[in-house]
Amino acid sequence: MSAGPAVVAKGSAAAYTHLLHSKPWYRNTRLIILNFWIGIMQVPEHILIYIPLTGPNRFLSSYTYGYDASMMNGLQSLTQWNQAFDYPNGANLGLLSAIQNIGALCGYPFAPYMSDGMGRRFSVIFGASLMIVATAMQTASMSVEMFIGARFLVGFGQTFAATAAPLLVAEVAYPSHRAKATSLYNSLGFVGTHQLPSRSAAWSTYGTFTIQSSWSWRIPSALQAVSSLIQVLLFWFIPESPRWLVSKGKEERALEVLSYYHADGNAQDPLVQYEFEEIKAAIAFDREVAGNVGWLSLFKTPGNRKRVRIVVALAVFSQWSGNGLVNFYLNKVFIAIGITDQLTQLLFGGILTTYNFVVSVIAGIYCDRVGRRPLFLTSCAGMTVFWIAQTICFSIHQNTGSTSAGYAFVAFICFRAQFFSTRLIAFPPLLISYSVEIFPFDLRAKGYIVFSFALSLSLIFNQYVNPIALQVLQWKYYLVYIFWLCFEFGFCYFYIIETRHRTLEETAAMFDGQEGVTKIHNQAAAYAGITHGVDELKEKETKPDPVVATENEAS
Repeated sequence: MSAGPAVVAKGSAAAYTHLLHSKPWYRNTRLIILNFWIGIMQVPEHILIYIPLTGPNRFLSSYTYGYDASMMNGLQSLTQWNQAFDYPNGANLGLLSAIQNIGALCGYPFAPYMSDGMGRRFSVIFGASLMIVATAMQTASMSVEMFIGARFLVGFGQTFAATAAPLLVAEVAYPSHRAKATSLYNSLGFVGTHQLPSRSAAWSTYGTFTIQSSWSWRIPSALQAVSSLIQVLLFWFIPESPRWLVSKGKEERALEVLSYYHADGNAQDPLVQYEFEEIKAAIAFDREVAGNVGWLSLFKTPGNRKRVRIVVALAVFSQWSGNGLVNFYLNKVFIAIGITDQLTQLLFGGILTTYNFVVSVIAGIYCDRVGRRPLFLTSCAGMTVFWIAQTICFSIHQNTGSTSAGYAFVAFICFRAQFFSTRLIAFPPLLISYSVEIFPFDLRAKGYIVFSFALSLSLIFNQYVNPIALQVLQWKYYLVYIFWLCFEFGFCYFYIIETRHRTLEETAAMFDGQEGVTKIHNQAAAYAGITHGVDELKEKETKPDPVVATENEAS
């Protein structure tokens, strides 16, 4: 299979951008409310689900994982917890830590069916409710078997909420806000996973340390349900996805959601009419192209195979770019280069996390202005250059014991952080948003699960292979990543398609050929009465889109 470079596509911005409201969103009460709900989707999701094996759900979602990891570390220091479960060690202790991830994996085959069948909002509420029940069981546990079973259910419930939340964010956001909202969704993981939850768990465990009864460990366990409780209480007020409503024949309700939040309740607003007609046209077109939307449909058409190839590659790249050596084993790297002071290690880790968060948020905000493709290529090129510099410094230190080379290695970690695959300008903001936007509605949930599963397997590699290889090969192990980063750059150059300035429906249709994009746009514009938009684009639409044409040749 050969492929040419996926040239930047300018998209069909003219199709709808002239319909956007000129008033800033912070002066529009309905958009303030909508963005508040989107923030709630991200906050609870980041607190509950960023389990390494469920990957992408960040604030309430990832809070739970960050809280859980810190809580489990704290509980192992409590005599009361150890006495209650007969001082677990070895296999039992490993199972206690891993069982939540196993539960999350077991939820993968079922989560997309609930999200597509019962609705995005229902799926999040179901997952959060299950986690509340599981946390209550965990808190009331009288045996290690009950504790393990409860933790399995926590992970199982997390998958349902984690699958639906980013889809809902993308499908309900105001058109010009969608890319920023979904990009920030993943970037907020720095707060959801690393900062707020771990501190909450650490202080809650510390605060109950002096309690002599079993409540010393039951209270921190019960507090794990706080974020799920927030979700259950507030998600009833969050609007359902208008895409899902149209797919279920509830078109009047979908129009109400679009008009209420996107046009101050005016159902005849040209933007709302265009969105509404385009959603209907896109869903009809998707079902015409692929009547069966089972798992095998992800591989039946060239367009779907392109989508799966990209999301699997992005999931792997996000974890196999050398970042696993820093994310999971930074202290071992420090020791290897001669930095053994614990305070220095902790200080550097805290500064790096905060810096990563700030830069990834900025990149998420500007992803539409700069474009997806330039961000990916800049990230891959920068990572390669600075990884080479790190490798040189690491090898000099290992061979000569040079302290200067060791500190230069740390400096290059900071410089490389500006391009880091899972941290900053490309992969944190675009990892979720790009994976969600390239799939059509009927396959979006299943495609997201494929992405999450690939991410899980990549994380397992990081956790089990990296420490062994680093110990055996030392600095030579860095050479492996140099070659791999070069491959990443080549893949992104040939296969990443520019999607900025396109609607969610047009972006997904690009992978099935220009005919689909033209058909969806023309039908939506005609029904919405936007004749000048069609005329303006007719000449461009008669010419093959260079991106789509190149991709068609590739398949």
